[in-house]
Amino acid sequence: MKLNVFNQLIVFLQKLEGQEISYSLARHRNEAVMVTVAVPGERWEIEFLSDGTVEVEKFISNGEILGESALSELLSEYREPEYLAVR
Repeated sequence: MKLNVFNQLIVFLQKLEGQEISYSLARHRNEAVMVTVAVPGERWEIEFLSDGTVEVEKFISNGEILGESALSELLSEYREPEYLAVR
């Protein structure tokens, strides 16, 4: 018997807490709750959707650590000229 999505979410959070893994909850889509987990070298995004499905996306670091100079580069990659013109 498949647990309903709320129960799946609660069980997953309890497992994270049992392993002392910190997480945050967010809502980026109307039909889902996202659990974001950061562990050394990885970030997980797990979404529990209202239709009972679970989607997992895992991001793995290549181990490269950048310095302060990378901050402006990161922001320039996602600059939107329309947004900047309005400010």
